[in-house]
Amino acid sequence: MAAPRPSGLVTADHTFTVPLDHDRPDGRRIRVYAREVRDAARADRDLPWLLFLGGGPGAAAPRPLGGEGWLRRAARDYRVLLLDQRGTGRSTPVDGRLPRRVGDPRALAHYLAHFRADAIVRDAEAIRRALIGDRPWSVLGQSFGGLCAVTYLSFAPEGLAEAFITGGLPGVSASADEVYRALYPRVIAANAEHADRFPGDGERARTVARYLRDHRTVLPSGRLLTVEAFQSLGNLLGGTGGGRRLHYLLEDPFTGGTEPSDAFLAGVDRALSDIAGGPLYSLLHEATYAQGDGATRWSAHRVRDEFPAFDAAAALDSGAPVLFTGEMIYPWMFDTDPALRPFRAAAHVLAERAAWPALYDVDRLRATTVPVAAAIYEDDMYLDRDLSVATARTIRGLRPWITGDHRHDGLRTSDGAVLDRLIGLLRAAP
Repeated sequence: MAAPRPSGLVTADHTFTVPLDHDRPDGRRIRVYAREVRDAARADRDLPWLLFLGGGPGAAAPRPLGGEGWLRRAARDYRVLLLDQRGTGRSTPVDGRLPRRVGDPRALAHYLAHFRADAIVRDAEAIRRALIGDRPWSVLGQSFGGLCAVTYLSFAPEGLAEAFITGGLPGVSASADEVYRALYPRVIAANAEHADRFPGDGERARTVARYLRDHRTVLPSGRLLTVEAFQSLGNLLGGTGGGRRLHYLLEDPFTGGTEPSDAFLAGVDRALSDIAGGPLYSLLHEATYAQGDGATRWSAHRVRDEFPAFDAAAALDSGAPVLFTGEMIYPWMFDTDPALRPFRAAAHVLAERAAWPALYDVDRLRATTVPVAAAIYEDDMYLDRDLSVATARTIRGLRPWITGDHRHDGLRTSDGAVLDRLIGLLRAAP
């Protein structure tokens, strides 16, 4: 039932039942939830629908609080549908209860393999047909949601009237190894930028790393804080304000003593939890780059060896900076994080899985007639700018906006300006 909100938005709940495996429509079924959002002043108008596909993998749709500039901008022109992608939020969840129910790691891995962009797009098509029949709708994909939007353009363009993509154009032909070879240098550059901005943080990071090397340290959640886990805080560096958040963590880690303070450990725990989100993020992150080109085999872990600057042990011995890493998943995370440990065996099965279906159809992308506009961020630490530009040139008619004015989360932090710019690009099209 629709209900007005103090923010001036009206919301309504929608729940759908879809096959776990769309190729087996008579098999197991799961629930998928979506929240409709409309501008209260325009609630009676027959506005077109806009499907929002958010970041991840494994993140639920944002919960409207009223101040989201991008959502208010979207609701001026559209009925917005915020999708809890399968496995997240109020959709049938993937959480710590699942390994206990499934038991066998191979069966669990088989189940989890149905939660990538291809399945999300097929869910979206089932939802579209249930809501509006044969009419196409618009899609807005942020980050991982942008990858899903490109999959949508590849396999069900008839369902789309237009597409907006923010920080989410993937390398449509790049393997996981190629993706990480492109991203590690960007993470090194982000470290250098942080060091210039906060010159004292380097020595404090070395002090923390040295302590963690010599002392077993457990965070309040039970997560083991190793040197490598400490380095993974660098994932913060790609978002607006993330560098400052890391700086505040490092301001005084040993306040009043010779071991890390409770406040520091609690802050690190919160940051690592915010980065990881739900288990699907860690389980399927590398699988988002897998397209029948062989197993990923812990690609980020293997490729990291090609960049010795991230070797913290060598850095501590030589006096070099201890560099933070970025949006990379490593096998040790399933050993040190209690929330991920139940999925450890299944994660290794997924890393060796070679039979991943393609996510993109390059020929269809080159021939598409769907209008597309995309924001590409110059210093994006999560999606390589050059791979994104190459994809922008592949998708027929795509109108790119390449900008250094926003970070990867520009959709959220720009008070609606990023989305407004993309809508303007398509409205100005001949």
